[in-house]
Amino acid sequence: MKSTFVKFLLVIIALCLAPFVLSLFHLNLLTEILIFAVFALSLNVLVGFTGLVSLGHAAFFGVGAYTAGLAAQNVSSNIIVTLGMAILFSVIVAAIVGIFCMKVNGFYFLMLTLAFSQMIYSFIHQSTNLTGGSNGLSGIPRATIGGFEFANAVFIFYLVAFIFIIAYAVLRIVVKSPYGQVLIGIRENETRVKSMGYNTSLYKYTAFVLAGGVGGLAGSLYTYFNGFIAPSDVYWTMSGGVLIMVLIGGAGKILGPVFGAALYVILETVISSYTNSWMMIVGAVFIIFVIFFPKGIVGIGESVIQKIKTKKQQTYGKKSHAA
Repeated sequence: MKSTFVKFLLVIIALCLAPFVLSLFHLNLLTEILIFAVFALSLNVLVGFTGLVSLGHAAFFGVGAYTAGLAAQNVSSNIIVTLGMAILFSVIVAAIVGIFCMKVNGFYFLMLTLAFSQMIYSFIHQSTNLTGGSNGLSGIPRATIGGFEFANAVFIFYLVAFIFIIAYAVLRIVVKSPYGQVLIGIRENETRVKSMGYNTSLYKYTAFVLAGGVGGLAGSLYTYFNGFIAPSDVYWTMSGGVLIMVLIGGAGKILGPVFGAALYVILETVISSYTNSWMMIVGAVFIIFVIFFPKGIVGIGESVIQKIKTKKQQTYGKKSHAA
């Protein structure tokens, strides 16, 4: 517990110092990583901890992003209003979609989430008067709170970093709680958990709604960062991208999606500056991870640490034997 608190404190200090040591380009890159880390953390609740593979998570990201943008334009740019409305609408949409998706399992669940996501994408794309259609939603006012305006990249970074830390801490508490342990039990063997008296359908449904709400939170942060949102950010390829982040980072590990988001965003930014075929290279990296490192980046780290510990124990044993 003490070790976890120290690690948290070090991360917070590092994030606080980041604007003083990073260039504007790298600060924006870090901001984007933190936003997609929140997005990937939300999907990890479903894929990693509950065993529900969704290919429609971009729908909630898009609902949160468009709600925050429209609320800023038509209601208030106050972050409490825009953030609150984004999460509320995302939760409502997730609650409605979840009622249908909980009726099926496995491959059918994946296809149903994809179908709902494409329906929401189509609505956004066709509703030109409301969402701007294919041109996207632009002219979104900057986020404010009280009389303070998040007017530059540094302020936006601190806002995103603060919400990232809160979201990470809350999700960590959730997955470590008895509720989270039941979700893991459902992932491992739902029949056994059901035989123990748990209403597994209700647990899966609440996990779906929770993931949708946090996905909407990530979408609203993306709007604050970009000041613009387009239908392409709701398309199924966005769902595929965040699924790749979770899998290459380490599904079922709370830190996995954060590392996965970092690697994905860095690869996209660096490689796309040299070639338009960056998706092909990201795909190759994904294939390598799936075949050779199925536990992701976190799994590689755990394996290396375990080997170091084993080597130390062997060295200590030899010294004791020689003495």
